[in-house]
Amino acid sequence: MTVEMRGWMRRRRAGEKLVCGGILLAGMLTLTGVGFAADAPAATQREARVKDIASIEGIRDNQLVGYGIVVGLQGTGDTQQTTFPTQTLAATLLRMGVSVPATSIRVQNLAAVFVAATLPPFSRPGTKLDVTVSSAGDARSLEGGLLLMTPLYGADGKIYAQAQGPLVVGGYSVSVNGNTRQYNHPNTARVPFGAMVERGVPLDLEGKNKFSLLLNDADFRTAEAVSQAINHELGRTVAHALDSREIDLAVMQGEDVPALLAQVESVEVPVFPRAKVVVNERTGTVVIGGTVVLQPVSILHGGLAINVVSQFEVSQPNPFSSGSTQVVQQTQVNARDKPVSRIELKQGATVDDLVRSLQTIGASARDVISILQAMKSAGALEAEIEVL
Repeated sequence: MTVEMRGWMRRRRAGEKLVCGGILLAGMLTLTGVGFAADAPAATQREARVKDIASIEGIRDNQLVGYGIVVGLQGTGDTQQTTFPTQTLAATLLRMGVSVPATSIRVQNLAAVFVAATLPPFSRPGTKLDVTVSSAGDARSLEGGLLLMTPLYGADGKIYAQAQGPLVVGGYSVSVNGNTRQYNHPNTARVPFGAMVERGVPLDLEGKNKFSLLLNDADFRTAEAVSQAINHELGRTVAHALDSREIDLAVMQGEDVPALLAQVESVEVPVFPRAKVVVNERTGTVVIGGTVVLQPVSILHGGLAINVVSQFEVSQPNPFSSGSTQVVQQTQVNARDKPVSRIELKQGATVDDLVRSLQTIGASARDVISILQAMKSAGALEAEIEVL
């Protein structure tokens, strides 16, 4: 046995961990010869366009939001307990020359809603946008409603668009005599091309001599690969990586900026994604990326189930006795320790091998999350674990 092998085995022994519901022993590997391949597989490489992994600083979307009312509902609008819809209707009628006190309005065919939209870059007055409408009160459904003219505001408080139009609801809610039938979410709807831009966000590209590319995921290797690929495609030094996210683009005097940016965005570059495992304990979802590297590991997984049952019994006194009826609580505790299941992953094991092994022992989603976290602590999982 070589010195390198003995040192490797000492490092693996030092990683023994005890986890809840099972024991995870790192470094369990059967040696069948004098040597073995201990090198981890190289990170997978894929090609992607610059426009898919980066954005140009300053060329961005802007969020818009507004408050309005939806009319034309069939008795499924806000109830009288929600006062602000009637106040909004009274204010709307007052602007149209009709003075009606809000306390005298009794309607259920309207609903107060919030309207959200996204203003894309280079939008000009007259550009149409899709909007999303969501109920702000206790309306049961927005089906069949019409959104009245609603101003949409930006972060600076200025009006950038106006929204109006019939709603498209992807669900319904029917209630008769206390029986309710609901499908999807009838309190949220869409208005395709329901908003019209009134004020654009000016962005003049003419005369700019520098732009910055911002990577979606910060990575020094990807940033350097992007700058080299752009320089190779254009045949001159144009791009320079400043850090793991920002890449500077130099523009020559009199150069056509849109043509340059179009050529830069179409360049295909090698991307080295970060190994990551995403878990969501609320829904029991576990997503393991294909670049995750597994080390030799042996997993012993069991479980302890404790069930506490309480029953209430009535104790009656004997006839002609002076006793009284009493309610007695009977508590029964059952504990069951499940047998330990074993998983052994040898050198070169893949994510598919891990998933199949976990399915074989019948591990639940919560068990898988605990096992992955224990593997990470033991050094057998070379990936970043992100908990949603």
